[in-house]
Amino acid sequence: MDLLLLEKTLVALFISIVSAIAISKLRGKRFKLPPGPIALPIFGNWLQVGDDLNHKNLTQLAQKFGDIFLLRMGQRNLVVVSSPELAKQVLHTQGVEFGSRTRNVVFDIFTGKGQDMVFTVYGEHWRKMRRIMTVPFFTNKVVQQYRHGWEDEVAKVVEDVKKKPEAESHGIVLRKRLQLMMYNIMYRIMFDRRFESEEDALFVKLKALNGERSRLAQSFEYNYGDFIPILRPFLRGYLKICKEVKERRLKLFKDYFVEERKKISSIKRPDNDKLMCAIDHILDAQQKGEINEDNVLYIVENINVAAIETTLWSIEWGIAELVNHPEIQKKLRDEMDAVIEPGQQLTEPDTHKLPYLQAVIKETLRLRMAIPLLVPHMNLHDAKLDGYDIPAESKILVNAWWLANNPANWKNPEEFRPERFLEEEAKVEANGNDFRYLPFGVGRRSCPGIILALPILGITLGRLVQNFELLPPPGQSKVDTTEKGGQFSLHILKHSTIVLKPRSV
Repeated sequence: MDLLLLEKTLVALFISIVSAIAISKLRGKRFKLPPGPIALPIFGNWLQVGDDLNHKNLTQLAQKFGDIFLLRMGQRNLVVVSSPELAKQVLHTQGVEFGSRTRNVVFDIFTGKGQDMVFTVYGEHWRKMRRIMTVPFFTNKVVQQYRHGWEDEVAKVVEDVKKKPEAESHGIVLRKRLQLMMYNIMYRIMFDRRFESEEDALFVKLKALNGERSRLAQSFEYNYGDFIPILRPFLRGYLKICKEVKERRLKLFKDYFVEERKKISSIKRPDNDKLMCAIDHILDAQQKGEINEDNVLYIVENINVAAIETTLWSIEWGIAELVNHPEIQKKLRDEMDAVIEPGQQLTEPDTHKLPYLQAVIKETLRLRMAIPLLVPHMNLHDAKLDGYDIPAESKILVNAWWLANNPANWKNPEEFRPERFLEEEAKVEANGNDFRYLPFGVGRRSCPGIILALPILGITLGRLVQNFELLPPPGQSKVDTTEKGGQFSLHILKHSTIVLKPRSV
């Protein structure tokens, strides 16, 4: 840092300290704020709690300060709610007040300051984007239209694994092949395109850019510049990399997929809506002037991250738990053998006849929630919650993982026990009918991808268990399920090597 920048930073720091003290005193008189640790000027609670605001750290704070507490992270107010009753208030009862999204310096880059659907503020733009995305992506009609393609992609995974002798002997990292499967499932929906192999040059490029985007966005490294704006000069290099990755990704989406689809549509326009892929519907909305070209590309950006990665994490968690609980795996296999005719492969309609498979999926989403804090909410204006004042533009986190893992509300929540969803929790569904269990959120800003994720999880886990015995590598009794968390995510730290022994079906 040069001397001029250092001088400006120190002056700004001094002014901010004085301002923060004055504002704090004024707000202390005016607001009845939720409880929380004592905040320092400028830094707030950042130096006390650090950057890693994961679901387990926030659970520990909730046990100390209560079901609603406030953290001052530099200039940001962060309100955390950790009870079903308060979750209902934020997501449902006061869903309009808390229906906006807070972003940060990195997500502002990757979403064009909210030109997408996931991170835009609550209002007309969000309603328009949600409506435009619902028809081509998030309906039962879409599931039925594309389920044969999903089944075909999973069948190809089974075939490829059976061709690998090392899968049966030493084991393979199945995630790599499942990643290709998930890209093909979603790119068939979006663009009527698929990639032939993991070595496909375009797939390799796409996967690398999406992976770099996820790494940069999920990291806690940049939080200091987000919490304390005067420190942002130190983030110049980081943000420059983010901008470069964003530009390269959007250019790839446009040049190789959106423009290609435009050419195909201009040559031969499908007469039947069933033959239209998702981007055709979205480009129609652009031609009608409802959205612009940037919105189109940010919709593609959302699907690449929100639909592909999160579902892949859940599949990986489900496989790991089945490997580590062979008795559950056997029970699931026995159910399928009893319901599905010999020689037949599991299909999407079959999954609805398999209650234990559904219970396995629910239990995976409960114990290993892919988005444990949901996507953050925000109130645009001053609001009230549980008798406390919530200042405008506060970041609201719902600790959905703790709602689903609190021993006060669940029997032995640390156990992976699908039976709970057939016994004491038989009425609980993943759609948010019980505020103790919100893997996809609930209300206006809930994840619409639930309608795709659940059948894809069912087909994938079901076919794998139907065709293979899933085992840990030789010499190991279990696979490592150490968690790795990010700004919003929860996935496995080390991608599991598993043995897949074929069985005759």
